[in-house]
Order: sequence, then structure tokens, then C-alpha cells
Amino acid sequence: QVQLVESGGGLVQAGGSLRLSCAASGRTFSRYVMGWVRQAPGKEREFVGCISWSGSTYYADSVKGRFSISREYAKGTVYLQMNSLKPEDTAVYYCAAGRSIATHPNRYEYWGQGTQVTVSS
Repeated sequence: QVQLVESGGGLVQAGGSLRLSCAASGRTFSRYVMGWVRQAPGKEREFVGCISWSGSTYYADSVKGRFSISREYAKGTVYLQMNSLKPEDTAVYYCAAGRSIATHPNRYEYWGQGTQVTVSS
């Protein structure tokens, strides 16, 4: 069982940066692939990126080069650094945990409550 709590969302102007955090509890945190998924109003959930237990990262084309994911095992925390934000990045961002690398949101087993990110133009 993994519990996830996101933080760090907010309002930012286009071109700005935000860092989201996801605090994970549970003894097996290090065994899970940690992903970030977002959902904009009226749209389906969209894979943003993920990080494996070995530190390998994968990103959606829409955020590649602007977003980066890292994890800090000692703190049980995963980060999503978002730079050069665009209005189309506006969404609720969810942290998720799964047992394997996956780009489809349905492959993730555990989810946080989400944090709102709003990018103004």
C-alpha cells in the first residue's frame, strides 16, 4: 500500500516555473515507478512523465525539455519541476505509483488527491 500527497501547485504566469512535490508513505516506495498525470477541464487524463526505481525518466512529448522528474528516496518524495510553463499546462496534476513503466494512466495503482496548476497568459 502506498499513500501519496501532492503539494506545490498554484497560479503562475506563462514562462514561469513551479515545482510539485509528492510525498509517499509505505515501506515499498522504492519499488514503485512514480508517475505524474494531469487532467485539464473537460479533457481526459494525460500522462506527463514517470521515473523508475533506477532513476530512468520518461516524458510526454508535450513537456519534454521543459519538465523534469526526480525522486529522493531518503525523504520518500518525488518532484516534478516545471519550467517555461504555458497556459495549456493548466490542469490538476496527480502523482501516481505503479509497478512498471507506463504511459497510460490506467496502469498506475495508487493516486494522490491532485494539486491545481494554473498558468495565466
